[in-house]
Amino acid sequence: MFAIVRTGGKQYRVAAGDKIVVEKLAGEAGDTIDLSDVLFAGDGGETKSIDGLIVSAEIVAQAKADKVTVFKKKRRHNYRRKRGHRQQLTILKIVAIGGKKAEKKADKAEAAPAAAKAEAAPAAKAEKAPKAEKSPKPEAPVKGGDVASPEATAEAPLKAAATKAAPAEKRAKKAVTKKPAADKGA
Repeated sequence: MFAIVRTGGKQYRVAAGDKIVVEKLAGEAGDTIDLSDVLFAGDGGETKSIDGLIVSAEIVAQAKADKVTVFKKKRRHNYRRKRGHRQQLTILKIVAIGGKKAEKKADKAEAAPAAAKAEAAPAAKAEKAPKAEKSPKPEAPVKGGDVASPEATAEAPLKAAATKAAPAEKRAKKAVTKKPAADKGA
């Protein structure tokens, strides 16, 4: 039996016992993972249903591909950039094809903890006592060592607003100051 699976944006034709090299997957050597994105399955000349079909694989190793050199150059402009890249890879050994997902069991297992959390949440809120209000932080001293006056802190937001508005006014003035081109033939 064979299957076509998709992982890392690429498609691979696999059969039990095959080793494939794919883009990096989470896990360590010896871990078993399930590839659930099965696109096609067949046995000899017959096609098989892919509903809930999974491919079990074992991680053989985490590796890196050969280094790829990226060199950019622009003639006569003294522009040269040299970069390298090594793609992270995972080597997989296909253990079995044909395991079915246990969707019903997983749904029940997820529903039970969610219901328990929903019941526990109101009780937890009732047990918590309201927190005491925090005192406001003292104002930071100015660089000169003096304490900032209330008037100075009140002016600061006004100055910030004025500086943000200034570039918009400059742009408007530049647009207004343009003059139409004079007729040279007249």
